[in-house]
Amino acid sequence: MSKDNLFKNIEKKSGVNMQELFKLANSIQGANFKDEKTVRGIIQEVGKLANKKVPKETEDQLVKTITQNPQAIDMNKIAKMIDGKKKK
Repeated sequence: MSKDNLFKNIEKKSGVNMQELFKLANSIQGANFKDEKTVRGIIQEVGKLANKKVPKETEDQLVKTITQNPQAIDMNKIAKMIDGKKKK
């Protein structure tokens, strides 16, 4: 399977535009994860990209978690925080 076909399959299944995903990935390289405004912007962009509304409370928790210790960003923990809000 070619790289283009792989990306098209991912787009089809996830609904996420791969060009937008790459653009986001490039924009966060070297980002200051100790800066609240930067982190909020990234969270909002990810929400838009995924076509999901991130509740203010969840955004606040993510910002706090990420800005307090940016070296320890654990994507599984962040995903669980978001999924936990859906189950209520």
